[in-house]
Amino acid sequence: MTAIGFNRRFFASTSARLNQTDLIPVKQGEFSPKKVVVLRKLTRYEYEQTYWNTKNDDKLKPILKALGSNFDGLVQRHDEYCTALDKILQTFKDYRIDAQVVDRSEYDENLLKGVDAVFSAGGDGTFLLAASKIFNQNIPLIGITTDPLRSEGYLCIPKSLSRQFDKALGFLLSSKFKWMFRNRIRLTMSGRYGSIRQQNLHDQHLQSPENRFLEHVQENELHSWPNENLQQLPPTCLPIRALNEVFIGETLSSRVSFYEMSVNDETPQKQKSSGITICTGTGSSSWYFNINHLSRNSVENLLKIVKEENPKCSINTNDELLIRKIARKFNQSLIFSAWENKMAYTVRDPVLNGIFQVSNPKGFCQKMRVKSRMWDACVVIDGGVSYSFNEGAIVEMSMLKEDALKTVSFL
Repeated sequence: MTAIGFNRRFFASTSARLNQTDLIPVKQGEFSPKKVVVLRKLTRYEYEQTYWNTKNDDKLKPILKALGSNFDGLVQRHDEYCTALDKILQTFKDYRIDAQVVDRSEYDENLLKGVDAVFSAGGDGTFLLAASKIFNQNIPLIGITTDPLRSEGYLCIPKSLSRQFDKALGFLLSSKFKWMFRNRIRLTMSGRYGSIRQQNLHDQHLQSPENRFLEHVQENELHSWPNENLQQLPPTCLPIRALNEVFIGETLSSRVSFYEMSVNDETPQKQKSSGITICTGTGSSSWYFNINHLSRNSVENLLKIVKEENPKCSINTNDELLIRKIARKFNQSLIFSAWENKMAYTVRDPVLNGIFQVSNPKGFCQKMRVKSRMWDACVVIDGGVSYSFNEGAIVEMSMLKEDALKTVSFL
């Protein structure tokens, strides 16, 4: 399963309705890179070699077999990836473009100095990792799906062009595309906390290389920092921007999250829930969509209730076409443009009783402020980076034009 949890044909019909005025035409010769960075993914096979500290297949094979993994399948997909990567690099060579290949352990801001563009070779997860280090709007990020059959690659260039990267690069160099600026979320930490420490969740033991929305962390392996002498610290902008979404909540998803939330500078409200997700337009078709989407069964049940409460209602509760049309229309309304200057939030499984109430469990905002009342909580950004967020800590989320990520669109 990829970072996108719905049928791509559904999104294609939705995207056709979106306003494309923020797609910026490219002037002839505007994109003519001399030096690029190619971020390669870490294949599952390579990860297992590192995790078990062996490159001896005779030793690795029985270990993975005992765990139920298909060793031969891992090797085959690794070889297929390397072949796809070699073709990409050969294409750059044919066009006399200097391409430096790096993996996630080598990829940082300093590497991007003097670079004209960044290309990610993998899927949506690799694209998100590449985006996390780009703060210069003069450096575009272009994603290539190296396995179109197993990866949706919603954030990448179309699958047809990923399969023929020489053709895609030709289009790019001849300015047959438009610039798309994807808005991102800026996070500022303040309040009482020990220090800001970043935990890279990409280094946690893999469940699946591209799974992002199945769970916000692999809970039994999250590193817990020791208790520190908490102090009031000045607001600090975190060195990362969220392209998809931010999750705030207890590290253990079975534990109730307790916090104060303020939307658009309104009066803070104390809430208990399973955590909060805050997404961009880019992320509105990912985790946020899967949390909020309406199934046909839910629509059918609601129509039956309407019919029971109002017998004069002429709705045919057995009309399958109507049921699916309503579900589709609601689900389409969840998705908004990547360049829209707003965030969508969802309070997951809110606790509702005589003490705690959640007046708006879902909505849009320009600004959000959350104060932690939790003792082992985290702020997770794009499913890849986590920050400790315990009692007294405050995080503010907003969108600024200068934080937008420069990407391409062939629409």
